[in-house]
Amino acid sequence: MDLAALGLVFVIVLVVLAGAVAAMAFGQSLTGRCLRGSCGGPGAAGPDGESLSCPDCPKRRHS
Repeated sequence: MDLAALGLVFVIVLVVLAGAVAAMAFGQSLTGRCLRGSCGGPGAAGPDGESLSCPDCPKRRHS
């Protein structure tokens, strides 16, 4: 594989990954929900020492 073909593969992969990230960002902003997933459990803390609990999300529905 020559350098031109390698560069083309790199650009194609970069465009595909950027498109996937953009699609996920668009979908998240379209739904307006808070991000979900594992954040280290209930004892997880941010760099400032404050809790990273999910109830801190301003869009969370309280039941």
